[in-house]
Amino acid sequence: MSGVSNQDKERKMKKKKIEHWQMIALYLVIYDIIAINFAYFFGLWLRFDLHFTSIPAEYLSAFLKFAPVYTVFTIFVFAQLRLYNSLWRFASFSELNRVIVASAITTVFHIVGITVFVRRMPVSYYILGAVLQFGLTLTIRFSYRYINLERSRREKETNPLHNAMIIGAGAAGQTLLKELKSSGVVKAKACCVIDDNPNKWGRVMEGVPIVGGREDILINVKKYKIDQILFAIPTSSAQARREILNICKETDCELKQLPGIYQLANGEVSMSKMRPVAIEDLLGRDTIKVNMEEIFQYLKGKVILVTGGGGSIGSELCRQIAAHEPKQLIIFDIYENNAYDIEQELRRKYPELNLKVLIGSVRDSKRINQVFETYKPQIVYHAAAHKHVPLMETSPNEAIKNNVVGTYKTAYAALKNGVERFVLISTDKAVNPTNIMGASKRLCEMVIQSMDKISKSGHTE
Repeated sequence: MSGVSNQDKERKMKKKKIEHWQMIALYLVIYDIIAINFAYFFGLWLRFDLHFTSIPAEYLSAFLKFAPVYTVFTIFVFAQLRLYNSLWRFASFSELNRVIVASAITTVFHIVGITVFVRRMPVSYYILGAVLQFGLTLTIRFSYRYINLERSRREKETNPLHNAMIIGAGAAGQTLLKELKSSGVVKAKACCVIDDNPNKWGRVMEGVPIVGGREDILINVKKYKIDQILFAIPTSSAQARREILNICKETDCELKQLPGIYQLANGEVSMSKMRPVAIEDLLGRDTIKVNMEEIFQYLKGKVILVTGGGGSIGSELCRQIAAHEPKQLIIFDIYENNAYDIEQELRRKYPELNLKVLIGSVRDSKRINQVFETYKPQIVYHAAAHKHVPLMETSPNEAIKNNVVGTYKTAYAALKNGVERFVLISTDKAVNPTNIMGASKRLCEMVIQSMDKISKSGHTE
């Protein structure tokens, strides 16, 4: 019974909604009947100085004869152009164009019809009647949209949830500004717009000032007390996006952006399409997707050595490896405290794990060779390195000895003992080195590349 009653309620609600819009359409029809007749009567009345008695009887008679025909025709044209079933709350240029077309058709019909079939009227009658009809038809329809926009604007200005900054004074930015103003759901107030085009600075878009380029972001965040930044340039290059978002990251504002250029093409620019800025957006390239399942499957049943296994990267590698059933996991580190911590953690979590923890330095040829000869690792993750950038600047010799020499000795021992895979943990600072740490890691990469060539040639000495 409850199911039936709920369905009945839904039907009644739908019926009520239909009846509501039918009533609005009916009110518009009544209004249009009054408006179109008043428009042409007023045009005739104004022609004779607003003196009703001064209107010649033949003109008044002609107007009254043609009025019913013209009224029916006008209502028919308005209905065909959907002027009675549009959502005028969201009226835009499409609705304006339809009002213009409807007014043009009815004006031509009125001029031709009354002139040919009744009598010729004063020129001012045609002009004033057409203009006034267009004005009255348009005003009633767009006034509803204006009232709703103004009400929404006042509500947001009194108690906005966010003070928003729009980055991008293009088509996407304009669309977002319109939605911020018209939407009753989005509780944000657009305070300013940022755009790198100097020709737009000092101007306004949708009533919001364009205050400057990307170099003015931080200043205006403080000036307007911004707590939300909306990046609305879906057509920007990856580099430009990264540069702008990096500036925005210096603020404490919530960052959101459109997912991509296709949003503009599809006309899908809206607040609902905005998403938080992710770390990947700052890369300036597509993220590399790795098949982790395939990698972990390769580790299963293998003897694996992790140098620097007590460090931040090395310890996480050990955790990941331990979870995927290696034959044996060997942790090699010079710092006994770090090695002990990761050993205890893994023994608690994986009691069945074949774990060996060894203390030693990758700079010690004898020790590193002993490890390889004794345990015969099949896969090596070389994470042992000095990686503190400022400290390496003050101790460059140690950086070279530990990172470069240590890598060479470890890789050479791996080459001699027939290791299947040797993975060097490098750094992005090796791409274009500007410091000792980055330069040392770049040398490490070169060492491994050389060892790889030697390995492929079949030599081990």
